[in-house]
Amino acid sequence: MNRRVKKAVGKVVKNAVEHAPEPVKEKVKEIVVDKAKEQIVENIQDKGKEFTEKLGNARDDVADKVHDKAGEAKEKTKNVLLSAKEKLEKVVGTGDDFQKKVFSTSKDDNDRKIKGVSHIKTSKDIKGATKIKSANTIKSSKDIKTISS
Repeated sequence: MNRRVKKAVGKVVKNAVEHAPEPVKEKVKEIVVDKAKEQIVENIQDKGKEFTEKLGNARDDVADKVHDKAGEAKEKTKNVLLSAKEKLEKVVGTGDDFQKKVFSTSKDDNDRKIKGVSHIKTSKDIKGATKIKSANTIKSSKDIKTISS
């Protein structure tokens, strides 16, 4: 309603209330109070319903976000653990190879590249002039065995 109509209705109601008998005024007051209470209760219930809906929507949104973030965190953790596993496998493989090279007892082992302190030659291990082969000790073609012999 526009203002003029509201003012006119308000004036009519005031005049009606002023000229009405006392029992009617009492009855009207009771009805107005009851209607006001009903409207306040309805208004509060509507606001409560709206609040409940908003709260439910917010809870669902937060739950979805938390679930998404948990999934992302799970994927990141999985990727980090896989890369760590791969690196550890490389380290273990390298360590095994290193141990094989260090602790190898076979002198014919081609993979052995690291020598211990005991393998270092001293001046006593170097051949002298007397230990060098002479022409008499070198094998000739007659000394070589063939299949037929």
